[in-house]
Amino acid sequence: MEPLSSPLSDALVAAVSWLAIAALAMVPAGNAFFARRLAFPLGALIGLALAGFGLQSIWLHAEQLTLPLGLPDLPFHLRIDPLAGFFLLLLGSVSAGVSIYATGYFRDETAGRLVLIALQYHLFLASMAFVILADDAYLFMVAWETMALSSYFLVTTDHKLPAIRSAGFLYLLIAHLGAIAILLCFGVMNGGKGDYTFDALRTAELQPQWATVAFLLAFFGFGAKAGMIPLHAWLPEAHPAAPSPVSALLSGIMLKTAIYGMIRVIYDLIGNVRWEWGMLVLVIGTGTTLFGVLYALMQHDLKRLLAYHSVENIGIILLGLGMSMVFVGFGHPAAGALGLIASLYHTLNHAVFKGLLFLGAGSILHATGLRNLNDMGGLIHKMPHTAFYFLVGALAISALPPLNGFVSEWLTFQTALQASILENGVVRSLLPLFAATLALAGALTAMCFVKVFGIAFLGRPREARHAAPDAAGDRGRDAGMMERFGMAWLAAGCFVLGLFPTSFLLMLNRVAVSLTGQGLREGAVQSNWLWLVPVESERASYSPIVFLIVIVSVTLLTFILVRRFYHGRVRYSEAWGCGYSELTARTQDSADAFGQPIRHVFGPLYLMKRHMPGPEDPAPRFSLKIEDRHWYWLYLPVAHLTEYVSSKIALLQQGRISVYLLYSFLTLIALLVFVR
Repeated sequence: MEPLSSPLSDALVAAVSWLAIAALAMVPAGNAFFARRLAFPLGALIGLALAGFGLQSIWLHAEQLTLPLGLPDLPFHLRIDPLAGFFLLLLGSVSAGVSIYATGYFRDETAGRLVLIALQYHLFLASMAFVILADDAYLFMVAWETMALSSYFLVTTDHKLPAIRSAGFLYLLIAHLGAIAILLCFGVMNGGKGDYTFDALRTAELQPQWATVAFLLAFFGFGAKAGMIPLHAWLPEAHPAAPSPVSALLSGIMLKTAIYGMIRVIYDLIGNVRWEWGMLVLVIGTGTTLFGVLYALMQHDLKRLLAYHSVENIGIILLGLGMSMVFVGFGHPAAGALGLIASLYHTLNHAVFKGLLFLGAGSILHATGLRNLNDMGGLIHKMPHTAFYFLVGALAISALPPLNGFVSEWLTFQTALQASILENGVVRSLLPLFAATLALAGALTAMCFVKVFGIAFLGRPREARHAAPDAAGDRGRDAGMMERFGMAWLAAGCFVLGLFPTSFLLMLNRVAVSLTGQGLREGAVQSNWLWLVPVESERASYSPIVFLIVIVSVTLLTFILVRRFYHGRVRYSEAWGCGYSELTARTQDSADAFGQPIRHVFGPLYLMKRHMPGPEDPAPRFSLKIEDRHWYWLYLPVAHLTEYVSSKIALLQQGRISVYLLYSFLTLIALLVFVR
């Protein structure tokens, strides 16, 4: 029996506490007082506790526990190890910030809606915790499906809108296709032995071809939930449909449970990682990265833009994971551990800064009712706190030092530079090319968020009706106190993860050792806190503290020199209007204009529909719509084929009992003839 204070039992109590909050939220006594005032703050405290339990378990040996629940001869098994502890840390720390934010965001909801949101919200958190803690296929699938269903109801909160219902249906459809693949993967690994505990799956000896089948099923199943191409179609539809705190959970945490499942199955349960699997992951990861950032650049809807950036960052995570698998498959576990660490670091980083960006987008939507960038402008004057926190997230996702996004992408580059140790010349030459796509994606991401921040927060309001306050005087009001606390928590995470990477390298090295059997070299793990040295110090080193000191010093020196030598000599005059006598909001760059160079270069990748205004238009205005070619290449053909097959099968439904009896009789004859 496990001690009462073990990290596993504590994590179980935290997950059950989320379930208890979900149940208590259904009691609407006092106009849903518990759901409105207590549920989300308590959920945040539980998240902080769970993060602490997860961090503790990273440094301890694996623990297991069997619960007296489940089916006869199929009890629920729980396990916590360094990998599970890391993802519990991610789940708890990020959900804490989102829950604090949700306390203020949902304060104006009606009692009926709020009760349902609080129920589904905390059930969603608890199900993700049980996915991470599960140690058998049965509990894993129960928790996985609970996670899918609870998130579906959160996505369709505004279910009266047809577009919301359509987005929810697409999400649920792809989620269940992925779940079927995961279930088949567990069946392949089990081999018909009847024991679905993860310990039994670890010890199963699979033939190489069956191991490959299990890998492909796991990669497809978890990739559908993660949002990799071509299974990404649900993501840019569901994220804009959901309330903003839910979008932060979906992108920041739920996508990472798919990464957890992928790593758990491939590295832990299947084992014997092959380099060919890694090459497939690299190819898909590269395509996902470029596709996500290129389509993000074309978006006007802020939440839809952030959703495509989630696709891009899943691709970056897959790049690090694929490189790790290639090195491990070729017998270089130390380099493989570096790739795995880079992938896990970016998993955590993306959870933090993407959660922050979705919360910032939620504050804009909550205050102005706007999601279209072309309708925004000048928001920094009325929403300075939101602007600052959004800027931190934008700098982090753009991988600019000394924030956290730079560290994980830099580690991914360092992994690619280890290609010289590979024996296969083709693979050795391809890894730097994959890294080059990451560099291109980083530059395009920075360009995209220059567009977002410049158009949304700077300049003048682009629509006159959005410049003035509404009837309540709230147009453009800044985020409330609780919303700001939630964003500040995640913004602080961007700085901590960026400025102190060596501490997290120690933690992630423990995870890598538990999965690959070998971690980084001893000198890298025990390096000085000031310098991050993933390989030999002669080859690569990075100090975010020194980088920050240089940035601050140069900024202060420039400020002092300008004031010392040029103060008082500046001549003030009207800005040159490029020949225009009057500058208005209509003369500012739009989101369409900002992305025009990218549309010219990568035009064949887009399906563009333009509307040019004519003299007969009462309100002439140019419009551009970018559509995803995957809809026409994959999804619509499959939908049409399904409809055709269904129409033919429907012919069997004659509505006559005599015909149905004939079907039964023919089925019985066939069974007697062919089944022996």
